[in-house]
Formats: sequence, structure tokens, C-alpha cells
Amino acid sequence: MDTVEVMHLVAAAQQGAADEVRRTAEERLVEIGGSVEAGPAGLHFVRAVAFFAVNDYRAALAASNLMLAAADREGDAGWRSIALSFRAGQHIVLGESELAEYNIDAVLRDLVAAEAALAAGVSDPSLGSNAHIGIGINYDLLRLYELAEPHFAAAYELSCRVGDPDSAVPAICQANLAAVHLEWALELYRIGEVDEAEKHSLIAESHAVQVGQHAAALTPYWRDVGGLYTGCARADGEDPEGAAAQISRYADRIRACERMDIWLFGMPFLAVALDRSGHRAEALAVVEEALPHLPEHGTWLVAAALTHTHAVLLARSGSPAVRAALRYGDELATALWRQRQRTLHTAETLRSYEQLRVEHERVSRSAQTDPLTGVANRRAFDRALAHLASRTDGGLTAVLVVDLDKFKPLNDTRGHAAGDHALQAVAAALARHIRGGDLLARTGGDEFCALLDDSDIDDAAQVGERIVHAVRELNLGVTLSVGIAAGSSTAVVGTVERADRAMYAAKSGGGDRTRIAPPRMPVD
Repeated sequence: MDTVEVMHLVAAAQQGAADEVRRTAEERLVEIGGSVEAGPAGLHFVRAVAFFAVNDYRAALAASNLMLAAADREGDAGWRSIALSFRAGQHIVLGESELAEYNIDAVLRDLVAAEAALAAGVSDPSLGSNAHIGIGINYDLLRLYELAEPHFAAAYELSCRVGDPDSAVPAICQANLAAVHLEWALELYRIGEVDEAEKHSLIAESHAVQVGQHAAALTPYWRDVGGLYTGCARADGEDPEGAAAQISRYADRIRACERMDIWLFGMPFLAVALDRSGHRAEALAVVEEALPHLPEHGTWLVAAALTHTHAVLLARSGSPAVRAALRYGDELATALWRQRQRTLHTAETLRSYEQLRVEHERVSRSAQTDPLTGVANRRAFDRALAHLASRTDGGLTAVLVVDLDKFKPLNDTRGHAAGDHALQAVAAALARHIRGGDLLARTGGDEFCALLDDSDIDDAAQVGERIVHAVRELNLGVTLSVGIAAGSSTAVVGTVERADRAMYAAKSGGGDRTRIAPPRMPVD
């Protein structure tokens, strides 16, 4: 299943068909893998989103764990990143409703790991864009705007590379960027950082305008979101009356679409614009209409902004009791900002540690990896031999020594580039037929060696025949001579020597074949 099909199913789940989409995903998972637990990561994502869409967050959390396992089976960094950020999101949502579920450390670890997965490289721009959006949304939920903003920007750049004129993703990314800067501005106003808040309002306006530009060919909803956010960004500007009219117009349309979360987001800005225009009574009416619509476990920032705006308007209307409450609210806002800063510091520290860990692993891998072919090098091979020789469990190890036939003539007549290409293609073909837990190494210029753990001579012979056939079918101008031997793991060095002699026997016989070494003679 490709990414486009997955995202269409996800959109359907988010637009009211969650139960039907979940059943479809589960049927496909069983069809592909034999059970709901198996199958590709993309289908597990569809299933997880379907649970989330009906507010079954525990089921969504369990589904995200299955998705992560599938992504790791597939070795797909993009789906791994999405699985980790989705899981973080479920922990955030559960923590908002149940204090015992609140675990900021687990959330941050998942988000940092999701970023590390993306840094490994994702070839599909659509998948990469969605991965960045997932991370950005969750950092935004944590009020870590500095970390959310770059992910929404990266998602936008990738979504533009997809080149789908019917896609809403570029508009969504610009809407996310506008919302982040509006939220940032709200918090900065609360702690008295007016100049900084105004800067973020201007940035929010530039992104909100782009929402409308990208949404021109889409459904009216995203144009309305862009219009609403543009008005919100202008609420503290030079034309508050115009901003109030713009917010009212687009907010009414969004409310008609039953997107109460977006409508509520605009109400504090509308109240501010009305009050600055000299319409305090209307501003109070806006807030007092909105307050009862706040969900029990909704976004904290919107609830705080509405409540604070209500208190400010009441205080300006002459309520001394409210003025005292406002002082407490201002102290609380400052304390919450400091707590946000501490969380930001923790997140940045975790990110630094993760970058160091990834770099350490990269250096370690490069020290044991052949740079041309990407398989293990001689150093890694020798270490594996030493490890096998030290085992005491009496296990078997089979060895394949592989040498390319006619490689020197190819290199001499067609050049080193052709020779390098042949080595890379042969290494890739060998790797496809070697189990994940076994070792394939380039041990010489045109020689490879495979160590097959817990394998006997029959297993190794089958692998040998498959790789000879696979390279023959590549039509590279080279073939393989493969020597095969098996024996006790503790005697693996001798097994390698016997396989090496068998390889030369295969080459003497004309190459393009395997040769099994005679059994090791017992010592009297």
C-alpha cells in the first residue's frame, strides 16, 4: 500500500468514516499478514488514526505500538518517526484527562527518537512531510513553539515537492505555522513581552495569507481558516475594527462547519479587536458566548486566553474583585512560562544526547563497514570469527567464501567505475539472500565471506546455489565461485580455510558454481 492510499484512508477516518476505515484496515492487515498484529506500518497508522478519531485513545496507543513494530520490521525510518510521534500524542492526550497517565519524559523521548528517525533520511516526500507534521503538532501541544515551528516549515517544503495540486497539505502546513506563532504571541502578551508578541503576530499573518493562496483551488474550509488566522494576527495591529470584522466573518463560516476548536481559537482575538475598537460590551458578549463551549479536556492555551480576556474586560468595566484575580492570573502565567522553559531545556538536552548517540553509532558502523558496498569489512569479519570461536554452546556455523569470476578483465577493459558497480551489485544480491542475523563481509578486493550461524551444510548449499543464480541473472559480466563448509562454531577459523579451498576448486572448475568442502577429518 503506497503513502497516497494510506493518507486517503486517514482523511476518510478523520472526516467521519472512522469505523468503516478501521474495519477496512483490519481486513487488509489479516489478508496481508494473517493477523491484525502483522502487516505493513501504513495500515497500522490508518487503524491508529481511526481509533483516535472516535476518542479511543488507549486503543490508538496500542495501535501505535503495533505500527512501530511494523516500521522496525520494514526498516522504514519515515513510518518509524510517525509511529513514535503518534504514540507521544496519545500519551499527551491521556495525560490531559488522567493525571496518573502524565509522563512528559516518555513523550519527549518518543519525539526526540522520531526526529532521529527522520534525520536518517526518508525518500518519500509525502511520508516525510507527514512525519514532520506529527512531530510539530506534539511539540506544539507541549507549547514548545521553538521546536514545533521548524517541523511545520520542513513539512511545507516537502509537501510542495510532492507537486499534487489537489493536496491540502501545503495549506495545512501554513495554517499550522500561523497557529504556532499566534499561540506564541498569546503567551508572550500574558507575561508582558509585548514587542516579541507583536513580532510573532506579524509572522503569523504572513503564513495565514499563504494559507488562502494555497487553498484557492481547495474546498472553502481552508480558505476560511486562512482568513480567520489573518484576522487574528491583525487584532493587535493598526486596524482592529477591520480585524474584528474579518474574524467575525470567517469564524461564522467555520462554526457552521462544526469545527468548534478553530472557532474557539479565534474568539480571544475577536474580543481583543472589538475592545480595541471601542466595543467593550460586544467583546464581553463574545467571550461569554464562547466560554460554555470550552471542552472539558480541550487545549489549555485557548481556555486560558478566553478566561484571561474575560477577566481583563471585566476589570476594565470596573470590577475591583476581578483586578485581584488578574494579578494572581498574571503570576500563574509567568510561572507556567518558566515551567515551559524548563521543559524546553529538557527537550533540547535530550535532543543533544540523541545526536551524540547517533553520531557515535555512525562512527562505530563506519569503522566496521566497507564504504563501497555497505556490507561489513574485514575488521568486522575478524571480530565475528573471534566471537564465534569463543562460544561454548556447541553450535554449528556454515561459511561461504565467494569470489568474483572474470572481475579483473572487467576492471581492466571497462574501467574502475564498472568494477565498482559490479561489486556493489553483487554485494546487494548477496545481502538479499543472507539472513538478517548472519554476517556478510567484503574480505578482499573481489572476495566476500558469509557466516551463517546455526546452519548446517545443506542450508549453506541452498544459499550458495541461490546467490550464484542471482548474480548470473544480473548480466554484469561477472559470475561467482562459491566455496562452502560447515562445522563447530569453535572451529570456525578452520571452516573458513576449508571453504576457501573449496572456492578455489570451484574456480578451477570453470567458475559460476558452488563447491562443498570435504568434511573435516576427526582428530584421533
